[in-house]
Amino acid sequence: MKLFVKTSILLGSFLSGSCASQTGWSPTVDPYGDPNAYYLNQDLAECQQLASQASGGTAKQTAIGAGVGGLIGAATGAALGAIAGDPGKGAAIGSTVAGLAGAAKQGLQAEQDYKTAYTNCIRHRGHHVVN
Repeated sequence: MKLFVKTSILLGSFLSGSCASQTGWSPTVDPYGDPNAYYLNQDLAECQQLASQASGGTAKQTAIGAGVGGLIGAATGAALGAIAGDPGKGAAIGSTVAGLAGAAKQGLQAEQDYKTAYTNCIRHRGHHVVN
């Protein structure tokens, strides 16, 4: 049960930490020779909002991944635990491990979707994106 508590704390910190990851990143834009440079700050703000909507939000997607992974892991862990003689412990361990894996996968995918949407939006508005 100690493992379950420790991994639950880790999962909670991962979920709360992923919230800030989208707000701190923006594409690097080279304004040299950009005829739309005057609109850059406005375009960055608008594209940030659009990218957040397009990605579904890292925190939300991470929570969804944790929930789905936890449910699948609990069922699998309970089945394997039943074979070993302790379905409750198997469910707890399976839920924790699969919940963390699901959270990580969904969170990373949402973050990548956010970056791609943000970059595409800025490019479509005529700016020169470096990264």
